[in-house]
Amino acid sequence: MQQSQPQPSWQTDTLLKRVLRNSGHLFSSTTISAALGVVQGILAARLLGDAGYGLVAGIVMVFATNVNRLLSFRMSEVTVKYVGEAFAQNNKPRAAALVKSIGLTEAATSILAYLVLLALTPWAAQTFAKDPATANLFRIYGLFLLANIVYETSSGVLQTFKRFDRLAAVNLIQSILTFILIAAAFLLHGTLVHVLLAYLAGKTLAGITIIWLAALELNRNLGPSWWQSRDQELKTDHWSLITGNSSSFIFHPSSFLPFALNTNLNGTVNLIVRDSPTLLLALFVTPAEVGIFKLALALINFITLPIEPFIWPTYAELTETIARSEWVATKRLLRRVSTISAAWTISAAVGLALFGGWLIPLVYGKDFAPAYPLTLILLIGFGFANILHWNRPLLLALGNPSFPLIASALVGAAQIALVFILVPSGGAIVMAWLMSAYFIFSISLIVYRGLTEIKHRANSPIP
Repeated sequence: MQQSQPQPSWQTDTLLKRVLRNSGHLFSSTTISAALGVVQGILAARLLGDAGYGLVAGIVMVFATNVNRLLSFRMSEVTVKYVGEAFAQNNKPRAAALVKSIGLTEAATSILAYLVLLALTPWAAQTFAKDPATANLFRIYGLFLLANIVYETSSGVLQTFKRFDRLAAVNLIQSILTFILIAAAFLLHGTLVHVLLAYLAGKTLAGITIIWLAALELNRNLGPSWWQSRDQELKTDHWSLITGNSSSFIFHPSSFLPFALNTNLNGTVNLIVRDSPTLLLALFVTPAEVGIFKLALALINFITLPIEPFIWPTYAELTETIARSEWVATKRLLRRVSTISAAWTISAAVGLALFGGWLIPLVYGKDFAPAYPLTLILLIGFGFANILHWNRPLLLALGNPSFPLIASALVGAAQIALVFILVPSGGAIVMAWLMSAYFIFSISLIVYRGLTEIKHRANSPIP
């Protein structure tokens, strides 16, 4: 039933205060990183020009990253769920065994991802870059897969032990190093390879540092010999997975692979329909046009980055209010985080709309002037997603993780079909409209389902 407690003010809303406080570390790091990213993007774009920038940032880096995402099992989510559960139960041997197993699984997929990248490099160079001579660029940047061999597991360990401050610090250090190296390349009139190596150095530093910090936390919380721990129950679970014991595979609570496969499937859908526009565009246009579109995405990213730290703290609070059937508090939190997001998004969008037309060619060079209309079109969809950033976390908290996947997949399939029909003749402008449409339609479906479920549960009698 609906609750009748008085509504707290913004100043006394403890629920909102917890979200803001828990977002603090990540928000500060993200904001500084975003500012550095804008400046380094300007330097890279001016140094390389539209074609070089499109090749590096829009094709080579995106392709290597997407190969990793395609084979990745999002082990940070798996680690938080299963290692966190074991640690909460004070079952340290089991927590240690899970960390080892998850880490080894990720290491294997990282090595596989690099081998797949090597195998696909000639095809990628010909298909997307339209120049077989660029193959070595893909191979060089792909080395970050090996430097980040257990990055996701290590990140999950730090999240499990609530060390968001260290995650934020690593993110900031990576951004600073990349910025310094790109600035040096700009001042010394470096080449495309120097810019690519700058991005690779930042990724490598982050991967090594995060693994080291995670090892320190494991030593502190599980003991210095955690890596020697053995858990017979965990071995039994893995054997049941290998031998195909379906009852154990589906129902056994300690089998983390089904969960990992589910997160991989969700990530794969996002990879295809949301994270690969520059590669899809590269099939039909020149690297120069890809570079212009990539710049538009980078400008949009500056608007979305400050909102990202709200997503998972909001999810944590939604989980608690929904578990306690506090529907008034749930809806109040959704309204208020949306209000905060809307205030930033609309302000930034107005500023970009008013001044972007002359700032973009002034700052990045006249060749990038066509990025302005693309940015305005992308603002529609990304702004919508920014304001309703809680759409998927809400359904996760309601215990319905499959609906966002289905909605995204169906709308995304329509988007991809239209890309191959319309983009060959319409180019980057059409791609921008299709991306915005994808966000609006898919998120509208997810939000409607979530709010309808809240209304239904709030009006249902308490059993």
